[in-house]
Amino acid sequence: MRPKELISRWVEAFNKGDADEIAEFYHADAVNHQVANEPIVGKEAIRQMFAQEFSTAEMTCIVENIFEDGDWGILEWKDPLGLRGCGFFHIVDDKIKLQRGYWDKLSFLRQHKLPIPTE
Repeated sequence: MRPKELISRWVEAFNKGDADEIAEFYHADAVNHQVANEPIVGKEAIRQMFAQEFSTAEMTCIVENIFEDGDWGILEWKDPLGLRGCGFFHIVDDKIKLQRGYWDKLSFLRQHKLPIPTE
């Protein structure tokens, strides 16, 4: 599966808010590093991360662009509240091996009326 196709399917699963479905896109030892947070390692830990996030805030990913270069895909996205970001996906054997995301965590917390850490 080409990175663009896999990322499109990943977005569909993300927008359903189904942590179990989205976890199936990852290798058992995958790394998801949203740079505003510590890296999450392993498919089960990634599933738990998404379950927690989906229970904390209603999130929708609106695709602006999907690019690919070899076994890498890049997702440029926005959400209905105006937040924008991008994600880099390294695809190996039709699964995500590494995901790295860039977005403004402070804006996300404010938009969703979530607590802002003081540390």
